[in-house]
Amino acid sequence: MAGKRRNRHWSEPLRHPDHPRPVTRRQLISQGFLAGSAAVFGGGILSLFADPRAAYAALSPDLEALKASCGFSTLGAGKIPFICFDLAGGASMSGSNVLVGQQGGQLDFLNTSGYSAMGLPGGMIPSAIDPVTNLDFIDSTLGLAFHRDSAFLRGINGSISPATAANINGAVIPARSGNDTGNNPHNPMYGIQRAGADGSLLTLIGSQSSDSGGNSVAPTAMINTEYRPTKVDRPSDVSGLVNTGQLVGLLGQSDAVAVMESIQRITDQKLARVSTGLGYPDPGQPALTRDEVVEELVRCGYVKSADIADRFGDPSTLDPALDPDIVGAGGIFSQAEFDADSEFRKTAAVMKLVVNGFAGAGTITMGGYDYHDSTRATGEIRDERAGRCMGACLEYAARANNGAGIPLMMYVFSDGSLSSDGTTDNSVNGRGKGVWSGDSSAVASSFFLVYNPGGAAQIIGATPEEQAVHQQIGYFRADGSVETSSTPAANNVNLLVETVILNYMALHGTQGDFPTLFPGHGLGNSTLRDSLMAFNPIVNGVIGG
Repeated sequence: MAGKRRNRHWSEPLRHPDHPRPVTRRQLISQGFLAGSAAVFGGGILSLFADPRAAYAALSPDLEALKASCGFSTLGAGKIPFICFDLAGGASMSGSNVLVGQQGGQLDFLNTSGYSAMGLPGGMIPSAIDPVTNLDFIDSTLGLAFHRDSAFLRGINGSISPATAANINGAVIPARSGNDTGNNPHNPMYGIQRAGADGSLLTLIGSQSSDSGGNSVAPTAMINTEYRPTKVDRPSDVSGLVNTGQLVGLLGQSDAVAVMESIQRITDQKLARVSTGLGYPDPGQPALTRDEVVEELVRCGYVKSADIADRFGDPSTLDPALDPDIVGAGGIFSQAEFDADSEFRKTAAVMKLVVNGFAGAGTITMGGYDYHDSTRATGEIRDERAGRCMGACLEYAARANNGAGIPLMMYVFSDGSLSSDGTTDNSVNGRGKGVWSGDSSAVASSFFLVYNPGGAAQIIGATPEEQAVHQQIGYFRADGSVETSSTPAANNVNLLVETVILNYMALHGTQGDFPTLFPGHGLGNSTLRDSLMAFNPIVNGVIGG
């Protein structure tokens, strides 16, 4: 039984006597002295709109045809949206949140001391029966098995509907990473972009002014400075991405579009009767003359202005705060929640951009997950808050496309993890679970969830036994420590990132392109790579393909 403790506000920064005084940005974020802002990264998104197959509104037919010839489209890259959560500080993923087991998968149970290290007392191990509910502690309503009293699960269920839950599945990856260090190359965004993900407005955005845009760094070999993230950390950053000019404010959206269309047509007529005097082609270039190039640039510039006014002249198109699916009586967050919690506003900004295809992929960094303060309550509250944000992304994907839904892959990682010494916290928020007493990468793991509007993604394997080892990619020893030889990712964070990217590509059925896109990869031959994938494809190459 833990001694009497001072009540701590859920958002209060953490001060650890066994840690140095926080002075770096990473240390301040992981202990909760700074918030982790939202990050949206370029990776494939569906489209510019909630409906990836249709525009918000169409330009006149003649301009729609010209728009296509100008080489820009209302659609994104057609890939599955990707959002990842970077829980800075070393959050607990294994056992107390997502169940983990030995070689047979999540339900190949560890011994009691193994679960104790993960913060579960003997009466709350997965196979135990709760005398109150007469149920065990296994919850598989999201496909991936969670502990029935998981704080992540409580939070996710606080944001999603039962119908959304029925179309979710996931996988867990036992894998060690360094404790409390920003040097873990955890962030997969550049690799997701290389796999084809892209957005219609943005490629990469990040909560931090760093090469990865998040708390953890990106693998050095994957970084492409052309796609260095732009910082986005609040709804106003999203609504301010596009300037439609004063004409929309003076005339209204539809009239402004009509004026811009007329300007384009008049300009096009004049261009047909004049010459720029630059009629000769560049030496060694095809027959396209400089005159034609200039005329094309002018035409396309006016078409683009009309298209931007058409799609973004209505402020609610981009602003998460004006989206009724996100905020309000029928929204994922109540107005009071949205106004009070910056993490909810940050999450809303990211998911608005990513799910609707304005950005390719997104990283949401949340701070304060180095919560080994000799209580359980602090971690439970912070994990549930993270779960609310995770669930919000999944629910928003389900509501997108006019309620028809859009696929989403959501990945959750942290720098290291933490363990319990077996002491329990019997406070209301401690829930009778083991207190978090120190850092421990030995019990670390990452996991991902996939929402598919066409039905929950199907785990690879012809039998339940085969499916179990694809749903848990790697395994733990009975004592609760990662078996570092179980997969290439188990003891190498770079290869963990490659494993996540491989699974992203497998959802499109394009995993065969992995060796070409990542020629120096460390995931072995095709047989080994097949063992590292969780799901059968849910789309054929691209959304709608």
